[in-house]
Amino acid sequence: MKILMVLTSHDELGDTGKKTGFWLEEFAAPYYVFKDAGADITLASPKGGQPPIDPTSDEPDNQTEATERFKGDEEAKQHLATTERLADVDATSFDAIFYPGGHGPLWDLAEDADSRRLIEAFASSDRPVGAVCHAPAVFRHVTAASGAPLVKGRKVTGFTNSEEEAAGLTDVVPFLVEDMLKEKGGDYARGDDWASFVLRDGKLVTGQNPASSAEAAREILALLS
Repeated sequence: MKILMVLTSHDELGDTGKKTGFWLEEFAAPYYVFKDAGADITLASPKGGQPPIDPTSDEPDNQTEATERFKGDEEAKQHLATTERLADVDATSFDAIFYPGGHGPLWDLAEDADSRRLIEAFASSDRPVGAVCHAPAVFRHVTAASGAPLVKGRKVTGFTNSEEEAAGLTDVVPFLVEDMLKEKGGDYARGDDWASFVLRDGKLVTGQNPASSAEAAREILALLS
């Protein structure tokens, strides 16, 4: 199994003066789900190199077994520090693509032409596509072969409006993931705030929040088995 994980390169939280990036748990948990299953993992980001970690996700209260494992894993840290440039990635080299969230993707990956190219290539060839928390933002401009939005009529989830409100960032983010998925015709559903909730529709897998990241990765593996 060859799995491509795509991370944000964006580190500015709107005009707040604060930093953002990818959410550490949403990278670490799927990374080890895939790795422990024997997958060959390639990491990529728009700019390549070290993607920015959201500093909030690195705070003590947000640590999990997976993030602690990552912090003691020098090989994984070196892997993360040397992501490939998204523009250089060949979609045909992989069996599945997976996007960890964090607020960063709302600004860069949601608008990135290379990301869109890759997702459309995976979708058109019926290979698994996964995204968790804020990462379903990457589907904003992605279309199916018909020209309709990729998520139209599909069961999808993503970070809820109420979770964004609880984070205090409703007026900071460029758009709300829940609203965007509904506007694009997605059959949006959600679980309780902060609880694991994952939907699979064909080869499309989406998770609601950080707690959903490991389960979303396991759904990708189930599709590959």
